[in-house]
Amino acid sequence: MFNIDTLFLDVGGVILTNGWDRTMREESANVFDLDLDEMNRRHALTFDTYEIGKITLDTYLDRVVFYTQRSFSHEAFKNFMFAQSKPLQEMIDLISFLKKKFGLKVIAVSNEGLELMVHRIETFDLGKIIDFFVCSCFVGLRKPDNDIYKLALNVSQANPKQVIYIDDRKMFAEIGSQFGMHSIHHEKYQSTEAKLMEILK
Repeated sequence: MFNIDTLFLDVGGVILTNGWDRTMREESANVFDLDLDEMNRRHALTFDTYEIGKITLDTYLDRVVFYTQRSFSHEAFKNFMFAQSKPLQEMIDLISFLKKKFGLKVIAVSNEGLELMVHRIETFDLGKIIDFFVCSCFVGLRKPDNDIYKLALNVSQANPKQVIYIDDRKMFAEIGSQFGMHSIHHEKYQSTEAKLMEILK
């Protein structure tokens, strides 16, 4: 038996709402009177590049929103984007409790764009519960690349058998299982809490 000592954690969809998802883009199209289909086409072509830190948020927006003249500024649109992030407080409280009770190292393994990630870390004081941020914008890798999981294991010096990994994307959780981690596909607070308690008991 191996004692669990490490928790790998996705950010968007687990402890915070997503950083910039389809629903948020739809809302932005309504607010700023944008062509949603064109926006989504452009987003699909370049967002991965933004998430691995190869371009800035301003460059992403130049390609996706400001490819033509607009009546609003980059700052107005970025403020809208930042405002979409909300805490999933039950999950934050649960992770905080488990970290303290079991002395867990907590590592974020997440696909996030740089400016959005920095905003989310600062706004929600994520450094209080997360020890290391192995996020795509910082490391130049994004899930489902196996190398981001390997990097998280190396940085944390964790044995996969002693790691619980929580992700709201089923496939990403399955990849964690392939590494030997105790993976939880997060769908709702109650089921994730029950699975965590079962593993940690």
